[in-house]
Amino acid sequence: MKLLLPRLTLSLLLTTGLPAVLLAQKKTPPKANDTTTPLHALQPDYPVPYEAPKPAQVKAVLDRVFSYLDANTPAQLIDKTTEKPITDLSRLSDASVRANAIIKPGDFRLTSYEWGVTYAGMLLAGEATGDPRYTQYTHSRLRFLTSLRAPFLVQARTEGAPLDRSLRQMLAPHALDDAGAMCAALIKASRAGGLDTEAQPSAARPNAARPQIDAYMDYIMNKEFRLADGTLARNRPLPRTLWLDDLFMSVPAMAQMGKLTGETRYYDEAVKQVTLFSGRMFNPQKGLYMHGWVEGMTAHPDFHWARANGWAILTKIELLDVLPENHPGRAALLDLLRAHVRGLTAQQSGSGFWHQLLDRHDSYLETSATAIYAYCLARAINRGWIDARAYSPAALLAWNAVATKVNAQGQVEGTCVGTGMAFDPAFYYHRPINVYAAHGYGPVLLAGAEVINLLKNQSFNMNDSALMMK
Repeated sequence: MKLLLPRLTLSLLLTTGLPAVLLAQKKTPPKANDTTTPLHALQPDYPVPYEAPKPAQVKAVLDRVFSYLDANTPAQLIDKTTEKPITDLSRLSDASVRANAIIKPGDFRLTSYEWGVTYAGMLLAGEATGDPRYTQYTHSRLRFLTSLRAPFLVQARTEGAPLDRSLRQMLAPHALDDAGAMCAALIKASRAGGLDTEAQPSAARPNAARPQIDAYMDYIMNKEFRLADGTLARNRPLPRTLWLDDLFMSVPAMAQMGKLTGETRYYDEAVKQVTLFSGRMFNPQKGLYMHGWVEGMTAHPDFHWARANGWAILTKIELLDVLPENHPGRAALLDLLRAHVRGLTAQQSGSGFWHQLLDRHDSYLETSATAIYAYCLARAINRGWIDARAYSPAALLAWNAVATKVNAQGQVEGTCVGTGMAFDPAFYYHRPINVYAAHGYGPVLLAGAEVINLLKNQSFNMNDSALMMK
């Protein structure tokens, strides 16, 4: 007698291989509710990783950035007509050769203030990771630039400004943007011995970068326009205008010059500028800076642009890094840093990013400012200037957000392009973003490097689903 199986049971056997009796006994799992599931432990749908990254994960992001920049920022002089390399710099004694010589174009300019930040970021990444490629990136390019000063200075003085835009910025600065960040990077590399064949320059082996450093500092200290009380200022877009950005375009260079020379006057001037800018532009109730301020106006453009606030907090970090412990302005500077940190962290979004206009949360999320804040928070924690338990999670969340914006090619996405000051919100809301906005790369390198240091110094775990320092 044949056993006849129902058609559905036969189908189940053929498709699952399970005995029908077991299938019949299989129960539907109970629904998740308050009595069956610890709901507080459910995994949220976070928009960026919510965890303490491993140092190796951070370095992998930095390595992508390095590979992209190393391949796309050549340090080479070429003939602009033939595009052939000029390797023998003695040929530049010929005026016709000089007139045709340019730095080989890459994706970014080697002498811009953004690249001053990138050089500093590469140096810090080299220290944090122990990978000499980062350090060599900065040293090789700054050696290349300083080697061009003497031959092209002749052209700048006797034949008009060099044709190459990068050389014009270096040899004939006309704004703090041209001088400050590059000067600070040159001093950092020089102090580390990276621009000389000998680790410690001496009278017999002078600092190869010193002539260019002195030229930059002469512009910053003596040639930039100032208000009557000495505040560094611009005459655009209106006469006697302060741009918050100019704190970073001047003060870190002054601070580094103080460290290089031991002359207190540079520290004093740096502290003075932070004090003067902050007195006019820092809102102590919000803990944020406005972007612009115009002498003679009673109503100022009260827009809290994210990257300008980034330059301001980065300035304080750079100054505190080298300011002597006994300097009379140090305590007030630390108080100002902590007030700014409180204001900034209050505005961080749930995705880890900060908004283009910090207190207008319908403006877009911006990468370069977020990277600057990640660096500054981590640096201030590592230096013991702010509470590690209170602010480490914000720093790690910010880095995790930034890491999502480094694409497979190593380009930094979501960075606002260069931005002047304005008197209406639409200007800031609709500034373009671009992977070739150079402002994003140095901050990402700085942030990743300092987060690696933070991860080495502290331990983190998940406590009741929240990321916390142990």
